[in-house]
Amino acid sequence: MSTNAEHLTSTNKATADFFLSAANTALGSAERITSLTLDAARSALHDSVSNTKMLMSAKDIKEAISIQAALTKPSIEKAMAYSTAIYEISAETQKALTQRIEDQLSDYQKTVTDLIEKASKSAPAGSEVGFAALRSALNASKSIFGNINAATKQLSDAAEENIKIATSAATKVAKKKTDN
Repeated sequence: MSTNAEHLTSTNKATADFFLSAANTALGSAERITSLTLDAARSALHDSVSNTKMLMSAKDIKEAISIQAALTKPSIEKAMAYSTAIYEISAETQKALTQRIEDQLSDYQKTVTDLIEKASKSAPAGSEVGFAALRSALNASKSIFGNINAATKQLSDAAEENIKIATSAATKVAKKKTDN
């Protein structure tokens, strides 16, 4: 009986540690995004004032258009860098949380497997079918999680590739517009 209480206490502690770790990961990510956003806002404000001063110093409309064209590319590049940084933080957070969930699930499955094995050794004759069903259900859940995890990774990889393609395309468009 004390073994079950110790096991329950250990499981509860592991679960609490998992949630604390996940919360710290999420808060760390939020902190990084907030810092990045504040830095971007500060930079945008500085650039806006600086750009306005430059435009106001133009002697004629042709010079104002030239200045505006020159300012477009850096603005687009900064926006793309900001978007890329946000994506990277999000991807890192998703990867870290997924790893924690995988670790927690693996520990949980190992614990359940151990419990099933211990229970099957002291179970009455004829209960083998029930334990076989439990083992089968546990193996099915492992397989389902593996499939979900693989699909999630494929989606994440596809999203990352799309971000790279979009960034490259936007940079090329910005370069063409500023070169003209």
